[in-house]
Amino acid sequence: MIMNKSFLLLSALVLSFAFSCSSKRDTGSMNIENWKADHYGCKGLRMQDLEELERLKHSFLGIDNQALIKTFGRPDRVELVDKSQTFFFYFLEPSNACDGVEIEKEPLRVLFRLNAISKVSEVTITTQNP
Repeated sequence: MIMNKSFLLLSALVLSFAFSCSSKRDTGSMNIENWKADHYGCKGLRMQDLEELERLKHSFLGIDNQALIKTFGRPDRVELVDKSQTFFFYFLEPSNACDGVEIEKEPLRVLFRLNAISKVSEVTITTQNP
């Protein structure tokens, strides 16, 4: 009897751990290798996936920050607005961090707004800062 309870408890713990781990998300036809290699949008590779990103952006709502990083790589910029929200920036067009690039206008970027529990609550493709 004790062995059954221990087995059930262990099984429950293993299952809860397996489901709590963040995993890479489906990105459709996006070229994620190019995305990750295009830090700050300097190479212009991320712009090739703009249409697919627009189509899929709502599928990222509710995922946690670790799943976002596993999917898209480290963000180009992270901005903590207050204790309850954070923004992850991924530049689609070359930003001012690119060598030899003179910025005439704010570059296009995708913003992932994360709430207090580090879950994506909004995905916006814009040239505006939050």
